[in-house]
Amino acid sequence: MKAFPMFIRTTGRKVVVVGGGEQAAQKARLLLKSDAQIVIIAAALEDELAGLVQEGPASHVTELTAQTLMDAAMVFIGTGCPGFDAAAHGLAKAAGCMVNVVDQPELCDMTTPAIVDRDPIVVAIGSAGTSPVLTRDIKTKLEEMLPLNLGGLAALAGRLRPSVSRKVPREKRRAFWAWVFKGEARGQWTRGAERDAARAIKAAITAGGAPEENQRGHISLVGAGPGARDLLTLRAVERLQEADVVFYDRLVDPDVLELARRDAERVFVGKQVGAHAWPQDRINAMIVAEAARGRKVVRLKSGDPGVFGRATEELRAAQDVRISIDIVPGVTAASAAGAALGRSLTERGATDTLVIATGTGCVDDPFPESARLSGPGTTTAFYMSVRQAGRIARSLMDQGLPGHSPVDLCANISKKNEQLIHTTVRDLSSAVERHGIKSEAIILVSWPKHLTAAAENVPSATHDLLAHKMAN
Repeated sequence: MKAFPMFIRTTGRKVVVVGGGEQAAQKARLLLKSDAQIVIIAAALEDELAGLVQEGPASHVTELTAQTLMDAAMVFIGTGCPGFDAAAHGLAKAAGCMVNVVDQPELCDMTTPAIVDRDPIVVAIGSAGTSPVLTRDIKTKLEEMLPLNLGGLAALAGRLRPSVSRKVPREKRRAFWAWVFKGEARGQWTRGAERDAARAIKAAITAGGAPEENQRGHISLVGAGPGARDLLTLRAVERLQEADVVFYDRLVDPDVLELARRDAERVFVGKQVGAHAWPQDRINAMIVAEAARGRKVVRLKSGDPGVFGRATEELRAAQDVRISIDIVPGVTAASAAGAALGRSLTERGATDTLVIATGTGCVDDPFPESARLSGPGTTTAFYMSVRQAGRIARSLMDQGLPGHSPVDLCANISKKNEQLIHTTVRDLSSAVERHGIKSEAIILVSWPKHLTAAAENVPSATHDLLAHKMAN
């Protein structure tokens, strides 16, 4: 290392910023994250800096002298004038200060890192000025990984340390803190159940240590989105980082699994139409059994768990044995299809209703009436329906949608092998066969209001159905 990373105390200390323009404002914004006494030295201040002085976080001195720099913990110099910056650097060094000069690394005793702030947890990333784009990229990834409320857990732990020292035997403290920061207490906290986590931590302190190893774990039903891993939510990434075991579907992209903790167990529970190697009852039993062992379980599903994802059955299985469970929503395929096509799923004056339907039912209802809610003014997204494309197309035309109306067939959305096929209602079934489209596709049908006239040529029963829909 050519620079030693360290944290400098700012409480009760003066930090000086020399300059009154944008360069100085950038440094002042960074310092506002601390509790330093900020002193801005410049003849005149731009509006943002003037506002800081007026509101109180900073004070203003108009003239730079050696005296104004005395006792400063750090000095940041950015006037926009290289000559003045060099002169200010000389004064600061004469006053014995640590100095950072904007865009002049040869005059810097210290550099400002990219910061991930979860106060009191702070992560600083530096590259000795060689790769600022890379440091920002690393910062972005860490921002995704670390829950926004993580600092609150660290602050609570700090306040409770004296109590832990009094009530938890020394030999049990390591296990206790591991439970707080890596166990179910942290899981509760980062899921937003902060009060429950705090109560559990305090109860464990009173009991003299972490709960027993056989305590029950937690299940998260996590939406993996349509495929691309950068479409996962931050909460989904957090759950993957916390998981002891991940049960994943056939449609989950391998890149998404790479976001899981390296030592997490991964169990494939893929199901395919006509080949259910993993019946739903078996999956339910597995995730509940793992949680009952005290493990953090992620049930990773493509798209959104609540949209044709069998979430109800898994929720019920956990609730029946009183194991805590939550749902982390994901980007559903219909939304991703609209984004891939570059258009909205609804349009004012044309389609004001969005219908999400499936062409694949259950044993008791194998061929649901998928198009029954389609009609003028609707956009319908048909999930798991390519095998029923012909039946759906006929149903739509029977209800009055002209055969030449456009349809989008969207397969493997957001993945490297994405296919966006534009066809018509009449040609839908042959397009599926011609392009070799399998089950992982969305059939997207927009039926604008102005196509109501097409209903003139449909059977009277369908006329009555359309009239009923428009009346209600």
